[in-house]
Amino acid sequence: MKRWSLTAGLLAAGATAAMAQDGDLVVGKPHPWQMGLQEAFSPIEEQIHWFSNYTLAFIVPITILVAVLLGWCVFRYSAKKNPTASRTAHNTTIEVIWTLAPVLVLLMLAIPSFQLLTAQYNPPRDPDLTVKAVGYQWYWGYEYQPPEADADGGASVLSYESYPVEAADIEASKGDLETYPRLLAVDNEMVVPVNTIVRVISTSADVIHSFAVPSLGVKVDAVPGRANEYWFEATREGIFYGQCSELCGAAHWNMPIAIRAVSQEQYDAWYKAALEDLDAANQELVASIKAAQSGRAVASR
Repeated sequence: MKRWSLTAGLLAAGATAAMAQDGDLVVGKPHPWQMGLQEAFSPIEEQIHWFSNYTLAFIVPITILVAVLLGWCVFRYSAKKNPTASRTAHNTTIEVIWTLAPVLVLLMLAIPSFQLLTAQYNPPRDPDLTVKAVGYQWYWGYEYQPPEADADGGASVLSYESYPVEAADIEASKGDLETYPRLLAVDNEMVVPVNTIVRVISTSADVIHSFAVPSLGVKVDAVPGRANEYWFEATREGIFYGQCSELCGAAHWNMPIAIRAVSQEQYDAWYKAALEDLDAANQELVASIKAAQSGRAVASR
């Protein structure tokens, strides 16, 4: 498992490095004409990338083999070339091969798939932060579990809603369309610290939704009356986008998800300020991020 995880990390790291240099603010989103999976910015998504490539190593040869065999049978055993049909009822050798070969292939796919499934629901350490994500028609609500040190002292619970921003309002309210894309931008992102195990408790207040952020390897159903648990760890600072991936009604197409990963210091300052004024906290956080980016740009010159 450790060797497989290390291989997955090395493979995904090359793709990620090609997109953004260290220190840059990344945006996890789909790109025009993208054929593969979104860039991986979490350990689980790196393993998903590895498993996707691993399964393709089986699927492509099998598909080619079946296509060649079909073509050969059509050509060799057509009525014109083979007017007298064979009366062969069975062939022991062929039957053993086509029984054992699929079993072997399935075993080779099953073992790493079970390892991936286990990793998706078992974080490597205890979660550092718990956020409850509640699906509504058609927006999301977030509720942060208070820090353990404040839980007994009656600390206020941070909770807020995250609504989609209309395309015409994005540039005026959020900024450039590259960072805040159409149909993905929201007014209030879920803010989490980078390199932190975040536990997501997903549920719904009306119909079945699904909380999905592909670049972080997150996909968990939000079912009314049920709490489903998942986890993720953003390995880069940036904004990572997703959408509800369960058909939930007329506005299902416009129910985006945005997770903003920031440094631990920025998160602590944002959380404290958000308990008093969420809008002001968000503005201060964006200003802090821009200042940090400017500082890195000057330092790199």
